[in-house]
Amino acid sequence: MPIARLTDRAVLRIGGADARAYLQDLVTNDLDRLTPETPLWAGLLSAQGKPLFDMLLFDGGDVEPGAVLVDILATAAEALAKRLTMYRLRRAVTITAEPGLHVFAGWDEPSIGVPADPQLPALGTRWIAGAAETNAGLPDYARHRLALGVPDSADLALDRMLWLETNAVELNGVSFTKGCYVGQENTARMHHRDKLRRRLLPVTIDGEVEDGAAITADGIAAGELRSHAGTRGIVYLKVETAGRPLVAGDATVTVDWPNWLPTD
Repeated sequence: MPIARLTDRAVLRIGGADARAYLQDLVTNDLDRLTPETPLWAGLLSAQGKPLFDMLLFDGGDVEPGAVLVDILATAAEALAKRLTMYRLRRAVTITAEPGLHVFAGWDEPSIGVPADPQLPALGTRWIAGAAETNAGLPDYARHRLALGVPDSADLALDRMLWLETNAVELNGVSFTKGCYVGQENTARMHHRDKLRRRLLPVTIDGEVEDGAAITADGIAAGELRSHAGTRGIVYLKVETAGRPLVAGDATVTVDWPNWLPTD
């Protein structure tokens, strides 16, 4: 089974007596569902329902009862810690970096004793530990993830797109029953009333292109390439253009609608 350390991730620990209640008021998923066997994918949103950060939450109670470990893009870890500190006020909450802990992923075979990735079972397993034996690297995991059409943190157009446009419903990144959190009103309204006009979608690319390239359909702006590795990539795209011929610079782009994402 391939096992990789995800070297682009960092770990924060949210501890203290109020840790879970504090996060419950902030993020899109339901902390009451967080157990050692069940991590969560969640977003911290603006009041408008746009993601400022996305993260995976793991039970950290083996060291400190009620603590939560946060798996976050390494380049966003310091900013997230500052944002969480701003919301803390007088609550009994501690926010600390954990440089001795790392994020690992395994795929292609079942793993015993480690949790499944909360976004999509086909991604495999994902866990936090001080060390693990690895036989693969971050590029291998990226190819695996892109083959399944699952976006990564770097694909999110932070504070520009809506949380539901990240496919948060289909990838288990939002609860509509947990109660209030930052950005909840607009997120719930979009879910119950509006059809999504844009999404993050997987594509196949034929030709040379750079991340961030504009995508057009019949000469009209349709979206942008968020990231790619080889011929596979993730685009932020107007859904109505997904079946049309798409171009990014000199490259052609074809949407590969994944089987886990229902057609709109």
